[in-house]
Amino acid sequence: MAKKQFKAESKKLLDLMINSIYTHKEIFMRELISNASDALDKLYYQSLQSGDTGIKRSDFVINIKADKDARTLTISDNGIGMTAAELESNLGTIAKSGSMAFKEEQQKDAGNDEESKSKNVTDIIGQFGVGFYSAFMVADEVTVTSRAYGSDEANAWISKGADGYNVSSAEKDSNGTDIVLHIKDDVEGENYDKFLEEYTIRSLIKKYSDYIRYPIQMMVTKSRPKADAPEPEEGKAPEMEEYQELETLNTMEPIWKRQKSKVKPEDYNEYYKSKFGDYMDPCKVIRTSVEGVSSYTALLFIPGNTPYNYYTKDYEKGLQLYSSGVMIMDKCKELLPDYFNFVKGLVDSQDLSLNISRETLQQDRQLKNIAKNLEKKIKSELLKFMKDDREGYEKFFDNFGRQMKYGLYDDFGMHKDVLSDLMLFYSSTEKKLVSLDEYIAKMGEDQKYIYYAPGETIEKIDMLPQTEAAKAKGYEILYMTDEIDEFVVKVIHDYKEKEFKSVSDENMNEAETDEEKEAMKKAEDENKDLLTFIKETLGAKVSEVTLSSRLKDSPCCLTSKGGISLEMEKTINKMPTDESIKAEKVLEMNPDHAVMKKLQETFAKGDGAEGKDLTATYARLLYDQALLISGLTIDDPAKLGEDICRVITE
Repeated sequence: MAKKQFKAESKKLLDLMINSIYTHKEIFMRELISNASDALDKLYYQSLQSGDTGIKRSDFVINIKADKDARTLTISDNGIGMTAAELESNLGTIAKSGSMAFKEEQQKDAGNDEESKSKNVTDIIGQFGVGFYSAFMVADEVTVTSRAYGSDEANAWISKGADGYNVSSAEKDSNGTDIVLHIKDDVEGENYDKFLEEYTIRSLIKKYSDYIRYPIQMMVTKSRPKADAPEPEEGKAPEMEEYQELETLNTMEPIWKRQKSKVKPEDYNEYYKSKFGDYMDPCKVIRTSVEGVSSYTALLFIPGNTPYNYYTKDYEKGLQLYSSGVMIMDKCKELLPDYFNFVKGLVDSQDLSLNISRETLQQDRQLKNIAKNLEKKIKSELLKFMKDDREGYEKFFDNFGRQMKYGLYDDFGMHKDVLSDLMLFYSSTEKKLVSLDEYIAKMGEDQKYIYYAPGETIEKIDMLPQTEAAKAKGYEILYMTDEIDEFVVKVIHDYKEKEFKSVSDENMNEAETDEEKEAMKKAEDENKDLLTFIKETLGAKVSEVTLSSRLKDSPCCLTSKGGISLEMEKTINKMPTDESIKAEKVLEMNPDHAVMKKLQETFAKGDGAEGKDLTATYARLLYDQALLISGLTIDDPAKLGEDICRVITE
């Protein structure tokens, strides 16, 4: 029989199908099993239409057989099968989808009654009519033997690729289709033998087709103690023998499609650990189903610990994407924002526009809708988590709070409405982590700002002189120990119309009452020359020396002017850059402290060792003290040593 040519632009197009459309050769297994599943679905739906009650879904099966000696891999189903004409039409015409045509025909006649709904064909997988040709990525010859349901005749379609195909009569005992792939020989850089290995077949089915609704079966090799073998000597293993056993390789029913009432928490935990390779239970499970413009089911997990590579470039975000039980993508990045990149899980939807290989997504409205809905769902569940299980949420925040803070800082605060509610900071009054909502709920009527103090540790922040004024007035202060914290609050700017204000801001030094303002002005006038002298002594180290109303017990402190704070200076200068950033420092002096009285006394003695010279030494010591308290580096340690020695010896 003369070989027939493909009806599409033949050679070039088929070459494109085989070599260019699919990223990974292993995809052929997914495509052929999906086709087999569609064949079973078609027969089942047809039986419902015709009223043939003798056909049950439980009778359907997909069989896999690997023959290493013959180098063949066979995928069989007992589905609807194909006639010779259908083999011609479906396999001889590239991009002709028999599944899509069947779906369209069935849906055209479907009604809205319950019976019609039971016959819907939304689970039909095939769309483009090209998946079959992925077989030629691993096979140099493909034979398709098929017998249509209700027919006594079988036919075979045979092709070696772009040079064409033959269709001829064949023998087959029952309805269905057998696809035999003659696997290519190994070549340099390409291992085709692996597709005949049991382990590889198992892995590919588990990865891509685990939730195909029909059992995927294969004879597998197992081992057992030999029945007639003598008892093994003590300490030695018994003699083993290998045997063949038919095994179902797929799970079939996805956990996210089971009734919620029938799934236990431990079921979700075990699924998560086995699917995502974690040793700990997730701290939160989120399951949601949405019907509408974009219909989907999502099963999401928040890990109970931080992945070992989480803050490295090797970590990849994304959710698994399924369609009709078939995995399309292992990590769909578009479904998660970066600040929720710790979420693992999957989305199952038939409404997404896939590309022809079904490996990637088209950028469409449905995808964006799902991503937006998932973002809202994750946030609402985290808020509920915070409310219902505070201890658990605090542990979660310890693991992933920093990532959400980066999300707040990124894109100039565009996401603050999403993330601000989820933040926790240590409270100076509560001595524990509090949310911004909890902070505002306790604010007094006279408090205008959300006060915060950045620093290395809670203990060090608590000792800062800059906190004294706020504490004296009974204000709660948020202690921020993450290096990114201050950048975050600068971006947020305000929360529920309350601005953030650092206790180290220069403006915190402003007296509030008229009496306080008058007294401070008088003190500054009286000490004008002294403050000018200290400024001249310190030079460019400080932009200003002033008296402070914020200090109660401490003699002095450093604050900052402008956009760069003291903590920002430390953080930025730790970065691997050649640039050095300096905050515009202000040295604030406590006018009521004994140290100030001492400075006044020495300065009043005029020039000389016991006058201005000693005052300058005191000024340098106070500045260095303020630097140390603020966690900053001493400019000149040697000079500090000299000044200390002078004070001790005099």
